[in-house]
Amino acid sequence: MSNGSSRKKTIVIVIVVFLAGIVAAGLFNTGLALTNKEEFCTDCHSMQTPLSELKENVHYKNASGVQATCHDCHVPEPFFPKMLAKIMAAKDVYHEILGTIDTPEKYEAHRWDMASRVWAKMKATDSRECRSCHDFRDMDLTAQSRSARSKHGNAEDNGQTCIDCHKGIAHEEPDEPEDFEEEEEKEGSDST
Repeated sequence: MSNGSSRKKTIVIVIVVFLAGIVAAGLFNTGLALTNKEEFCTDCHSMQTPLSELKENVHYKNASGVQATCHDCHVPEPFFPKMLAKIMAAKDVYHEILGTIDTPEKYEAHRWDMASRVWAKMKATDSRECRSCHDFRDMDLTAQSRSARSKHGNAEDNGQTCIDCHKGIAHEEPDEPEDFEEEEEKEGSDST
């Protein structure tokens, strides 16, 4: 085999691998985009409850015509957090198959736990998804009520993030279980 023929094969292989990589990246990106669509997120029967709540919310229908859908609040924009969120979403598919929340009664029974997990994630990320649209620095505080102006103006100094005050902003806020405070106290005493 001549040196020129070997070089041509190497070039062809590199080009094929490069093109295959482009196709794979395109398919991967298309898959991510499709799984971020509202239709995909709400295709499952159990997601009809949060969808109907969202549709009644200012984040969905408003005077400006800017609409936030499922992925805007539940899927981070940065690549690695997005991949982690997609992997963690496998539990949602698992629970859909099991029928964990497939009736309104089951959904309500799990609402507090589901909401608490989302709130904890948002608190841990400084409400990253909220901040992709809302930023304290860009707020016109003079256009807000006195109460909102005071809270937003001092939130960062007080170590607060969006979810501290805006629980239940897109979905019905669940009632705190009666035994929740007892469990919190028990967890606090166990850690000391």
